[in-house]
Amino acid sequence: MSVSLDLLRTFLAIYRTGSITAAAETLGLSQPTVTAHLKALEAALGQPLFERQARGVRPTTAGDEVARRIAEPIDVLQGLVVDEFEEPVAATVRLGGPADFLCDQVLPALAGRLGDGLQLRTRLGLSNELVDALAGRSLDVVICSVRPRLAGLRVTPLCDETFALVAAPRWFAGTPVTMPESLRKIPLVASAEEAPIIRRYWRSVFGVRLTRAADLVVPDLRGVLAAVRAGAGASVLPLYLCGQAIEAGELRLLAEPELPPVNTLYVVTRSDAGHRSAASAVRTELLRQFA
Repeated sequence: MSVSLDLLRTFLAIYRTGSITAAAETLGLSQPTVTAHLKALEAALGQPLFERQARGVRPTTAGDEVARRIAEPIDVLQGLVVDEFEEPVAATVRLGGPADFLCDQVLPALAGRLGDGLQLRTRLGLSNELVDALAGRSLDVVICSVRPRLAGLRVTPLCDETFALVAAPRWFAGTPVTMPESLRKIPLVASAEEAPIIRRYWRSVFGVRLTRAADLVVPDLRGVLAAVRAGAGASVLPLYLCGQAIEAGELRLLAEPELPPVNTLYVVTRSDAGHRSAASAVRTELLRQFA
C-alpha cells in the first residue's frame, strides 16, 4: 500500500498534539477522518504507531522513529507552500512572552514594522503555557526564558539577560556584600511567592539557599522595579530593566560578583512557518535587533 502525504501530515499532527481530537482541530478535519488516516498508515507500515490512553495517545517506538524521519521534510514542504501562496508580511502575528521583556524590549524592537502592514496581537504569560499555545497554533511566535523541548518547533537563542542585586541608595551600606547575612535587615521584593530569580541568585553568587520569604510580591518585574526604586527593599532584576536606574543613581548594586547570573532568552516559531511568512518575518527582525 502506498503512503500519501496526507497520511504523514495527519500522523505528524497527532504526534505533536498527543491527541486525535486535537489533531483534527489543527488540520481542520473530522475526527473520523483523522482516525481513518492513522489506521491506513499503520496498516501500510504494518505496526502500531500510537498506544491509545484514557486521554490522548502516546507514540510507540515505531511512532517516534517515523516522526524523527518525516518531521523536517514535512515542515520544509509546508513552509514552501506557505511561502508560495501566503502574503509575506501583511498578516496578524500572535506573539507571546514574559510581560516585562515583551513590553520593555520586544515591542519597541518591532514598532517600526507595523507601518509595513504587520499587525501584532500579544499574550503575556509563563514560558511553558505560551509554548503549549504555540504548538497548539493559538500563537505564532513566542519569547521564552527556557529552551522548549517539544517537537515541531524552531528554537533560536535571542539574547542573554544578566541579573543584578539592587536596592535604593538608602539600603546601600557603602561596600558590596559577599554574603547574604549582610542583607537580613533589608526587605526582599520578588515577582512570585517562591522568588525563583532571587533563589537562583543566592545559589549562584552566595552559594547558599534562600531561607527568607519575600516581604513584597509583585507579579510583574516592572512593578518590582518601581517598588525597589521607591525604597521598598532589595531585589534581583535583569539589567535591561534596571540599568538606567543604576546609571541615574536611583539604584545601587548591593553585590558585584565576578560572574553574575545570566539567563538565555529564546525566540520560538513552529518549524512549518515558511521563510516568507509573517511569523518568520517577526523572528528575523527580532534576531536582527538583538544581535
